[in-house]
Amino acid sequence: MIHPTARSSRLPLAPLALSSLLPLAMLAASPALAQEDCERGALAAIYCDENGDMVADRPTDESEWLNPDTLIFAYTPVEDPAIYSDIWQPFIDHLEEVTGRDVRFFAVQSNSAQVEAMRSGRLHIAGFSTGPTPFAVNLAGAVPFALMGSDDGRFGYTLQLYTHVDSGIDDMEDLKGKRVAHTSPTSNSGNQAPRALFPEMGIVPDEDYEVVYSGSHDQSMLGVVAQDYDAAPVASEVVERMAARGLYDPEDVKIIYESDSFPTTSYNYAYNLHPDLVEKIEEAFFSFDFASTELGEEFEGVEKFIPINYKDNWKVIRTIQNANGVEYTPDNLQ
Repeated sequence: MIHPTARSSRLPLAPLALSSLLPLAMLAASPALAQEDCERGALAAIYCDENGDMVADRPTDESEWLNPDTLIFAYTPVEDPAIYSDIWQPFIDHLEEVTGRDVRFFAVQSNSAQVEAMRSGRLHIAGFSTGPTPFAVNLAGAVPFALMGSDDGRFGYTLQLYTHVDSGIDDMEDLKGKRVAHTSPTSNSGNQAPRALFPEMGIVPDEDYEVVYSGSHDQSMLGVVAQDYDAAPVASEVVERMAARGLYDPEDVKIIYESDSFPTTSYNYAYNLHPDLVEKIEEAFFSFDFASTELGEEFEGVEKFIPINYKDNWKVIRTIQNANGVEYTPDNLQ
Protein backbone atom coordinates (compact mmCIF):
# COMPACT_ATOMS: atom_id res chain seq x y z
CA MET A 1 0.00 0.00 0.00
CA ILE A 2 1.29 3.47 -0.88
CA HIS A 3 1.61 5.75 2.10
CA PRO A 4 -0.98 8.60 2.00
CA THR A 5 1.75 11.22 1.71
CA ALA A 6 3.66 9.47 -1.08
CA ARG A 7 2.04 11.57 -3.78
CA SER A 8 4.21 14.57 -2.88
CA SER A 9 7.40 12.53 -3.34
CA ARG A 10 6.64 11.56 -6.91
CA LEU A 11 7.69 14.96 -8.22
CA PRO A 12 11.46 15.31 -7.73
CA LEU A 13 12.74 18.68 -6.68
CA ALA A 14 14.68 20.67 -9.24
CA PRO A 15 18.34 19.66 -9.59
CA LEU A 16 20.59 21.18 -6.97
CA ALA A 17 22.71 24.03 -8.28
CA LEU A 18 25.67 25.49 -6.44
CA SER A 19 24.62 28.97 -7.45
CA SER A 20 21.43 28.68 -5.41
CA LEU A 21 23.17 27.74 -2.16
CA LEU A 22 25.54 29.34 0.30
CA PRO A 23 28.96 28.52 -1.19
CA LEU A 24 30.92 25.77 0.49
CA ALA A 25 33.90 28.10 0.53
CA MET A 26 32.17 30.13 3.23
CA LEU A 27 32.57 27.09 5.49
CA ALA A 28 36.28 27.78 5.67
CA ALA A 29 35.96 31.54 5.54
CA SER A 30 33.56 32.13 8.43
CA PRO A 31 35.24 31.92 11.85
CA ALA A 32 31.90 32.80 13.48
CA LEU A 33 30.59 29.39 12.44
CA ALA A 34 33.38 27.54 14.22
CA GLN A 35 32.70 25.48 17.33
CA GLU A 36 34.57 26.17 20.54
CA ASP A 37 37.77 24.19 20.96
CA CYS A 38 37.00 20.49 20.68
CA GLU A 39 38.43 17.33 19.17
CA ARG A 40 37.52 17.20 15.47
CA GLY A 41 40.25 15.45 13.47
CA ALA A 42 39.81 16.33 9.79
CA LEU A 43 36.29 17.68 10.30
CA ALA A 44 35.48 21.28 9.40
CA ALA A 45 35.61 23.78 12.26
CA ILE A 46 31.82 23.84 12.68
CA TYR A 47 31.84 20.20 13.89
CA CYS A 48 33.23 18.27 16.86
CA ASP A 49 34.26 14.62 17.22
CA GLU A 50 34.73 14.00 20.91
CA ASN A 51 34.11 10.23 20.67
CA GLY A 52 36.73 9.68 17.97
CA ASP A 53 34.48 7.93 15.43
CA MET A 54 35.61 10.38 12.70
CA VAL A 55 32.10 11.75 12.06
CA ALA A 56 30.47 14.89 13.45
CA ASP A 57 28.89 14.60 16.90
CA ARG A 58 25.23 15.49 17.27
CA PRO A 59 24.94 19.03 18.78
CA THR A 60 24.80 19.00 22.57
CA ASP A 61 22.16 21.76 22.47
CA GLU A 62 18.84 19.99 21.76
CA SER A 63 17.42 23.17 20.26
CA GLU A 64 19.81 22.62 17.33
CA TRP A 65 18.38 19.20 16.49
CA LEU A 66 16.46 19.14 13.19
CA ASN A 67 13.11 17.36 13.08
CA PRO A 68 11.57 18.37 9.71
CA ASP A 69 8.09 17.39 8.58
CA THR A 70 9.43 16.84 5.05
CA LEU A 71 12.61 14.83 4.54
CA ILE A 72 14.77 15.50 1.48
CA PHE A 73 16.52 12.46 0.02
CA ALA A 74 19.14 12.48 -2.76
CA TYR A 75 20.98 9.72 -4.57
CA THR A 76 24.46 10.27 -5.97
CA PRO A 77 24.65 12.24 -9.27
CA VAL A 78 23.77 10.05 -12.26
CA GLU A 79 23.39 10.54 -15.98
CA ASP A 80 19.57 10.53 -15.89
CA PRO A 81 18.17 11.61 -12.48
CA ALA A 82 14.56 11.22 -13.68
CA ILE A 83 15.03 7.47 -14.11
CA TYR A 84 16.39 7.13 -10.60
CA SER A 85 13.54 9.14 -9.14
CA ASP A 86 11.20 6.39 -10.34
CA ILE A 87 13.54 3.59 -9.31
CA TRP A 88 13.80 4.92 -5.76
CA GLN A 89 10.03 5.44 -5.39
CA PRO A 90 9.30 2.10 -3.63
CA PHE A 91 11.92 2.90 -1.02
CA ILE A 92 10.67 6.47 -0.62
CA ASP A 93 7.16 5.12 -0.02
CA HIS A 94 8.59 2.79 2.64
CA LEU A 95 10.61 5.61 4.22
CA GLU A 96 7.47 7.73 4.44
CA GLU A 97 5.51 4.92 6.04
CA VAL A 98 8.13 4.18 8.72
CA THR A 99 9.03 7.79 9.57
CA GLY A 100 5.54 9.28 9.19
CA ARG A 101 7.04 12.14 7.17
CA ASP A 102 6.73 13.37 3.61
CA VAL A 103 9.83 12.46 1.60
CA ARG A 104 11.01 14.29 -1.51
CA PHE A 105 13.55 13.00 -3.99
CA PHE A 106 16.15 15.66 -4.86
CA ALA A 107 17.94 15.20 -8.22
CA VAL A 108 21.54 16.36 -7.84
CA GLN A 109 23.81 17.38 -10.68
CA SER A 110 27.20 17.29 -8.97
CA ASN A 111 28.98 15.98 -5.90
CA SER A 112 29.68 19.57 -4.84
CA ALA A 113 26.01 20.50 -4.94
CA GLN A 114 25.04 17.40 -2.99
CA VAL A 115 27.61 18.01 -0.24
CA GLU A 116 26.69 21.68 0.01
CA ALA A 117 22.99 20.85 0.25
CA MET A 118 23.56 18.67 3.31
CA ARG A 119 25.92 21.17 4.90
CA SER A 120 23.36 23.95 4.48
CA GLY A 121 20.53 21.90 5.98
CA ARG A 122 18.64 21.44 2.69
CA LEU A 123 19.35 17.71 2.45
CA HIS A 124 18.65 15.24 5.26
CA ILE A 125 19.37 11.78 3.82
CA ALA A 126 21.73 11.03 0.96
CA GLY A 127 23.62 8.38 -0.93
CA PHE A 128 27.14 9.67 -1.55
CA SER A 129 29.51 8.00 -4.00
CA THR A 130 32.55 6.24 -2.57
CA GLY A 131 35.15 8.94 -3.24
CA PRO A 132 33.03 11.96 -2.25
CA THR A 133 31.89 10.30 1.00
CA PRO A 134 34.88 11.59 3.04
CA PHE A 135 34.18 15.10 1.72
CA ALA A 136 30.55 14.79 2.80
CA VAL A 137 31.63 13.56 6.24
CA ASN A 138 34.20 16.27 6.83
CA LEU A 139 32.54 19.25 5.12
CA ALA A 140 28.83 18.55 5.55
CA GLY A 141 28.41 16.55 8.75
CA ALA A 142 27.22 13.45 6.90
CA VAL A 143 27.01 10.29 8.99
CA PRO A 144 27.40 7.09 6.91
CA PHE A 145 25.34 4.25 8.38
CA ALA A 146 24.37 1.86 5.57
CA LEU A 147 25.44 0.25 2.30
CA MET A 148 23.60 -1.95 -0.16
CA GLY A 149 24.67 -5.56 0.26
CA SER A 150 23.69 -9.20 0.17
CA ASP A 151 21.94 -11.28 2.80
CA ASP A 152 25.28 -12.69 3.95
CA GLY A 153 26.67 -9.17 4.53
CA ARG A 154 28.86 -8.92 1.43
CA PHE A 155 29.13 -5.60 -0.35
CA GLY A 156 31.39 -3.62 -2.62
CA TYR A 157 32.46 -2.97 -6.20
CA THR A 158 35.67 -2.96 -8.20
CA LEU A 159 37.59 -0.59 -10.41
CA GLN A 160 37.44 -1.97 -13.93
CA LEU A 161 39.60 -0.56 -16.70
CA TYR A 162 37.79 -0.81 -20.03
CA THR A 163 38.91 -0.28 -23.60
CA HIS A 164 37.22 -0.86 -26.94
CA VAL A 165 37.55 -4.39 -28.25
CA ASP A 166 39.27 -3.03 -31.40
CA SER A 167 41.55 -0.52 -29.61
CA GLY A 168 44.69 -2.64 -29.80
CA ILE A 169 45.17 -2.16 -26.05
CA ASP A 170 45.70 -5.48 -24.31
CA ASP A 171 47.51 -4.61 -21.07
CA MET A 172 48.52 -1.69 -18.86
CA GLU A 173 51.72 -1.04 -20.81
CA ASP A 174 49.64 -0.30 -23.91
CA LEU A 175 48.09 2.75 -22.19
CA LYS A 176 51.25 4.77 -22.74
CA GLY A 177 50.59 7.75 -24.98
CA LYS A 178 46.84 7.15 -24.95
CA ARG A 179 43.86 9.32 -24.02
CA VAL A 180 42.16 7.88 -20.94
CA ALA A 181 38.88 9.11 -19.43
CA HIS A 182 38.81 9.58 -15.66
CA THR A 183 35.42 10.56 -14.26
CA SER A 184 35.94 13.42 -11.78
CA PRO A 185 38.73 14.41 -9.34
CA THR A 186 36.89 13.15 -6.22
CA SER A 187 35.75 9.82 -7.69
CA ASN A 188 37.38 6.78 -6.11
CA SER A 189 37.33 4.20 -8.90
CA GLY A 190 37.18 6.87 -11.60
CA ASN A 191 40.26 8.83 -10.50
CA GLN A 192 41.70 8.45 -7.00
CA ALA A 193 42.22 4.68 -7.07
CA PRO A 194 43.84 4.68 -10.54
CA ARG A 195 46.25 7.40 -9.43
CA ALA A 196 47.17 5.37 -6.33
CA LEU A 197 47.21 1.88 -7.89
CA PHE A 198 48.38 2.25 -11.50
CA PRO A 199 51.91 3.48 -10.66
CA GLU A 200 52.53 0.13 -8.93
CA MET A 201 52.01 -1.43 -12.37
CA GLY A 202 54.37 1.00 -14.10
CA ILE A 203 51.73 3.42 -15.42
CA VAL A 204 51.46 6.95 -14.02
CA PRO A 205 48.34 8.92 -14.99
CA ASP A 206 49.08 12.36 -16.49
CA GLU A 207 52.64 11.21 -17.24
CA ASP A 208 52.25 7.99 -19.21
CA TYR A 209 48.82 8.81 -20.59
CA GLU A 210 46.64 11.89 -21.00
CA VAL A 211 43.85 12.20 -18.43
CA VAL A 212 40.54 13.59 -19.70
CA TYR A 213 37.71 14.11 -17.19
CA SER A 214 34.43 12.83 -18.62
CA GLY A 215 32.19 13.93 -15.74
CA SER A 216 30.67 10.54 -14.90
CA HIS A 217 31.17 6.79 -15.14
CA ASP A 218 28.34 6.64 -17.69
CA GLN A 219 30.05 9.18 -19.94
CA SER A 220 33.39 7.41 -19.61
CA MET A 221 31.92 4.09 -20.64
CA LEU A 222 29.91 5.50 -23.53
CA GLY A 223 33.04 7.36 -24.67
CA VAL A 224 35.00 4.09 -24.78
CA VAL A 225 32.22 2.44 -26.76
CA ALA A 226 32.23 5.34 -29.24
CA GLN A 227 36.06 5.27 -29.25
CA ASP A 228 36.20 8.90 -28.14
CA TYR A 229 38.52 7.66 -25.37
CA ASP A 230 41.14 4.93 -25.63
CA ALA A 231 40.29 3.55 -22.19
CA ALA A 232 38.51 4.40 -18.95
CA PRO A 233 38.61 3.28 -15.30
CA VAL A 234 35.03 2.93 -14.05
CA ALA A 235 33.01 1.42 -11.20
CA SER A 236 31.89 -2.14 -11.91
CA GLU A 237 28.42 -1.59 -10.43
CA VAL A 238 27.73 1.33 -12.77
CA VAL A 239 28.69 -0.44 -15.98
CA GLU A 240 26.75 -3.55 -14.92
CA ARG A 241 23.60 -1.45 -14.56
CA MET A 242 24.27 0.26 -17.89
CA ALA A 243 24.58 -3.10 -19.61
CA ALA A 244 21.38 -4.33 -17.96
CA ARG A 245 19.54 -1.27 -19.37
CA GLY A 246 20.96 -1.88 -22.83
CA LEU A 247 22.99 1.34 -22.91
CA TYR A 248 25.96 -0.41 -24.50
CA ASP A 249 26.85 -3.80 -25.96
CA PRO A 250 29.33 -5.67 -23.70
CA GLU A 251 30.75 -7.29 -26.84
CA ASP A 252 32.12 -3.87 -27.89
CA VAL A 253 34.48 -3.56 -24.89
CA LYS A 254 36.98 -5.55 -22.86
CA ILE A 255 38.51 -5.30 -19.39
CA ILE A 256 42.29 -5.07 -19.10
CA TYR A 257 42.47 -4.60 -15.31
CA GLU A 258 40.24 -5.12 -12.26
CA SER A 259 41.00 -4.13 -8.66
CA ASP A 260 40.06 -5.68 -5.35
CA SER A 261 36.68 -4.60 -3.92
CA PHE A 262 35.89 -1.16 -2.50
CA PRO A 263 32.86 -0.08 -0.44
CA THR A 264 30.05 1.19 -2.61
CA THR A 265 27.72 4.21 -2.21
CA SER A 266 27.28 5.18 1.44
CA TYR A 267 23.88 6.15 2.82
CA ASN A 268 24.00 9.00 5.28
CA TYR A 269 21.87 11.16 7.53
CA ALA A 270 22.73 14.70 8.59
CA TYR A 271 24.57 14.80 11.92
CA ASN A 272 22.08 17.22 13.54
CA LEU A 273 18.85 15.28 12.96
CA HIS A 274 16.76 14.50 16.05
CA PRO A 275 17.83 11.11 17.46
CA ASP A 276 14.25 9.79 17.40
CA LEU A 277 14.07 10.62 13.69
CA VAL A 278 17.46 8.98 13.07
CA GLU A 279 16.17 5.82 14.73
CA LYS A 280 13.19 5.78 12.36
CA ILE A 281 15.39 6.44 9.31
CA GLU A 282 17.65 3.54 10.21
CA GLU A 283 14.62 1.34 10.82
CA ALA A 284 13.31 2.20 7.35
CA PHE A 285 16.60 1.35 5.66
CA PHE A 286 17.22 -1.90 7.47
CA SER A 287 13.63 -3.16 7.10
CA PHE A 288 13.31 -2.42 3.38
CA ASP A 289 12.82 -5.49 1.19
CA PHE A 290 14.45 -5.10 -2.23
CA ALA A 291 12.68 -8.15 -3.69
CA SER A 292 10.21 -7.45 -6.52
CA THR A 293 10.90 -3.70 -6.54
CA GLU A 294 12.39 -1.50 -9.25
CA LEU A 295 15.27 -0.75 -6.88
CA GLY A 296 15.99 -4.46 -6.51
CA GLU A 297 15.90 -4.92 -10.27
CA GLU A 298 18.24 -1.97 -10.85
CA PHE A 299 20.80 -3.05 -8.24
CA GLU A 300 21.08 -6.70 -9.21
CA GLY A 301 22.47 -8.94 -6.48
CA VAL A 302 21.55 -6.46 -3.73
CA GLU A 303 19.15 -7.85 -1.15
CA LYS A 304 19.20 -5.40 1.74
CA PHE A 305 20.85 -2.41 3.37
CA ILE A 306 23.55 -3.45 5.82
CA PRO A 307 24.96 -1.38 8.70
CA ILE A 308 28.44 0.10 8.36
CA ASN A 309 30.56 2.81 9.97
CA TYR A 310 32.80 5.37 8.34
CA LYS A 311 35.88 4.83 10.51
CA ASP A 312 36.28 1.18 9.58
CA ASN A 313 34.63 0.76 6.20
CA TRP A 314 36.17 3.82 4.56
CA LYS A 315 39.71 3.22 5.79
CA VAL A 316 40.88 1.86 2.41
CA ILE A 317 39.40 4.88 0.64
CA ARG A 318 41.05 7.35 3.02
CA THR A 319 44.33 5.50 2.45
CA ILE A 320 43.99 5.87 -1.33
CA GLN A 321 43.10 9.54 -1.02
CA ASN A 322 45.97 10.17 1.39
CA ALA A 323 48.34 8.58 -1.14
CA ASN A 324 47.08 11.13 -3.64
CA GLY A 325 47.56 14.04 -1.24
CA VAL A 326 43.83 14.70 -1.02
CA GLU A 327 42.71 17.23 1.57
CA TYR A 328 39.03 17.56 2.42
CA THR A 329 38.50 21.18 1.46
CA PRO A 330 35.74 22.88 -0.55
CA ASP A 331 38.21 23.74 -3.31
CA ASN A 332 39.27 20.10 -3.72
CA LEU A 333 35.63 19.02 -3.86
CA GLN A 334 35.00 21.43 -6.76
